[in-house]
Amino acid sequence: HTLAITTSGELFAWGLGTTGRSGLGSQTTHSSPVQVGALTNWSQVSAGSDNTVAIKNDGTLWGWGSNYYGQVGDNTRTDRSSPVQLGSDNWSDITAGNKFIAGITTSGELYAWGQNNLGQLGDTSIISRSSPTQVGALTNWSQVSAGQSHCLAVKTDGTMWAWGQNNNGRLGLNDLTVRSSPTQIGALTTWSQVSAGAAESVAVTTSGEMYTWGSAGSGQLGHNNTTNTSSPVQVGALTTWSQVIAGDTFCSAIKDDGTLWTWGLGSFGRTGQDTTSNSSSPVQIGSLTSWSKISGISAHMGAISSSRTGMS
Repeated sequence: HTLAITTSGELFAWGLGTTGRSGLGSQTTHSSPVQVGALTNWSQVSAGSDNTVAIKNDGTLWGWGSNYYGQVGDNTRTDRSSPVQLGSDNWSDITAGNKFIAGITTSGELYAWGQNNLGQLGDTSIISRSSPTQVGALTNWSQVSAGQSHCLAVKTDGTMWAWGQNNNGRLGLNDLTVRSSPTQIGALTTWSQVSAGAAESVAVTTSGEMYTWGSAGSGQLGHNNTTNTSSPVQVGALTTWSQVIAGDTFCSAIKDDGTLWTWGLGSFGRTGQDTTSNSSSPVQIGSLTSWSKISGISAHMGAISSSRTGMS
């Protein structure tokens, strides 16, 4: 399923509706965007595997969809087919993974909830949580990304951290050991954005360098090979990358010049390259130079150009 917010703050959903993941009050599947309610104060949204989480302009947090592992976050295990408010009103960043959620408050605290069988919540346990649970006591988190069963995050000091499942080296810690609490990746203090995918990870630095690590079986690391790496490896030598996203066995990125690039598994056309073939290095999508935002999960991707045209 897919969700999007307009410039006027309206929230729209489409795709599979089972477990109420679209937030439309039913389990009906829709093949075109349908507005979720009538409110115009939504500011951020993230679609997980079978649930959704969003933030309003007032900083309140809302969740809906499958709740088997408590991933809605309302302290129940009951599925919700329309948005339910969660806790306080001071949220700044939110990300939905595969049956778990992670978020950051305006004061820099990190919280997580949902499935935790592989330590993906980062709270030093493997106990699933049905409401937001703080990860440690620090207040210097700035961005977080939830993947299939691992998490990546950046602190305000530019350091990068990882936890959860570590098959194929997706945590970037130069080993295959599972972590149930945040562990720093390397010593760099120039990370600006991270994205956790299925079994791969991607990040960019403040100087525009792009790094990937983890599973590479379909070329999703962009290194022109299919060799797994358990620590960050730079993709090429360019310093013009501005935004990255990791999906299910594929990645995409936007450069400073507004061009859109994808690579990895091509099945179902998920890379947007007009083919189902894999690509092991970044390939430009079309000739537009106005791409401003990308998002991807499972086997599909969506993007928005600066002309406000949505494409998927």
